[in-house]
Amino acid sequence: MLDRLQEIESKYENLGESINDPDVIANQDEWRKLMKEYSDMTPIIEKYREYKKLSEEIEDALEMLKDKLDDDFREMVKEELSENKEKIEFVKNELTILLIPKDPNDDKNVIVEIRGGAGGDEAALFAGDLFRMYSRYAERQKWKVEIMNTNENDLGGFKEISFMIKGSGAYSRLKFESGVHRVQRIPATESGGRIHTSTVTVAVLPEAEEVDVNIDMNDVRVDVFRASGNGGQCVNTTDSAVRVTHIPTGIVVSCQNEKSQLKNKAQALKVLYARIYEMEQEKHNAEISAERKAQVGTGNRNERIRTYNFPQGRVTDHRVGLTLHRLDTILDGDLDEIMDTLITTDRAEKMGSSEE
Repeated sequence: MLDRLQEIESKYENLGESINDPDVIANQDEWRKLMKEYSDMTPIIEKYREYKKLSEEIEDALEMLKDKLDDDFREMVKEELSENKEKIEFVKNELTILLIPKDPNDDKNVIVEIRGGAGGDEAALFAGDLFRMYSRYAERQKWKVEIMNTNENDLGGFKEISFMIKGSGAYSRLKFESGVHRVQRIPATESGGRIHTSTVTVAVLPEAEEVDVNIDMNDVRVDVFRASGNGGQCVNTTDSAVRVTHIPTGIVVSCQNEKSQLKNKAQALKVLYARIYEMEQEKHNAEISAERKAQVGTGNRNERIRTYNFPQGRVTDHRVGLTLHRLDTILDGDLDEIMDTLITTDRAEKMGSSEE
């Protein structure tokens, strides 16, 4: 690990010289690329330099203890040595975590797709609850939410809703939300008071740019149609809704929330790019999972990941065995404890895998 850190430090110092080179600064695209790389490496280098400083202090203390010292000073050196040995182990562990390869998508915005599954109207209502939960979480993080497409039911729930969350680190926090979310509660539509189980599927896709995935627009069919649903006076009176179909993969995306056909087309293409990017990632992950399957799950939207039990006021994440008895605050967007546990578990699993 130390040899690798030395190599990283050398590269970091070279990058520092490059970003101050007038020729590099003149090429803004190249300069921004190098600045991002430099910024990403800075936490590792700062921690490595802390490690080296502690190592030097430990060596100095050991050398001093070889000399003749008065009792008080010897005890002081021993105490400092003991503290530094504890610190260096902690710093070494932090370095190990920092050296875990970062998910290249972590800093990206996300597109979230929520669809009602088993349970009809009750599933659609819970899809609305989950949309509110993620919206409140985004609000807590100072992120921005943009609705891209909705398909409502008569009770105010969503058969389907897709929206973008824009903010630094959005994907890093939300990427483990993909999968089947199960709700157990007495439906508002149920007069007998029986507990029903319904499901909702969530897909979290990193926003993909055109440079991330290659799509030949000759392979994309664009259809326009009149928007339906609760769209207001203007939306439903013009052919503003757009459906794009990627013929090679059969992926179909519809957007109708904007009054402008051009805006709906742009939104639909964003989702299309994200879905094709996800497909390519899934192929890559399938190859990796043959050797190692992540403990927190594959991110497959068919995998049951969490249960929200209303009668008991609890939420259980099945991947890490975490149960919290505060359903109300979680549905109000207080998701950090769940997400921190998932991220920590994933990181620990990757650390264990790298040591094998």
